[in-house]
Amino acid sequence: MSKGKQSGEDVFDIQRIREIVKLMEEHELTEVDLQQGDDRIKLGRAGQPVVMHAAAAPAPMVHASSAPAPGPSAAAAPVDDGTITINAPMVGTFYSRANPESEPFVQVGQMVSPDTIVCIVEAMKVFNEIPAECSGKVVEVLVADHGAVDFGKPMFRVQPNP
Repeated sequence: MSKGKQSGEDVFDIQRIREIVKLMEEHELTEVDLQQGDDRIKLGRAGQPVVMHAAAAPAPMVHASSAPAPGPSAAAAPVDDGTITINAPMVGTFYSRANPESEPFVQVGQMVSPDTIVCIVEAMKVFNEIPAECSGKVVEVLVADHGAVDFGKPMFRVQPNP
């Protein structure tokens, strides 16, 4: 989306940011990530914090919408029955296995550790391996293979180690 600094456009121009936020709302986008040279801006909406990063120093957090903040983030979140959930860290397509011929990354009853890869979430043609980020036994898979996930959507329930 950016043409680089040589074109005279500034990705951090406040009017341009407002236009991007308006387009995000019109097209129901939850996140936009732009880079111009070493500078980068990442915008999120629907209550997700908007974080602006410049190469030199971090910028303050701003909200693109006044919607209520979402529940727990992509990290494991507690559930009432003593289990915790592993939530989607991004919007994308959930894959339980590396390819159709492979075994699933994890199955119900399997023990996981924080670095265990539990699934892949494809976002914008990028296949992101998702680690458990917790330890315990998988008690439920909450998403169908090839199903869509949203940011923060529970994908697995895990009974934590005592």
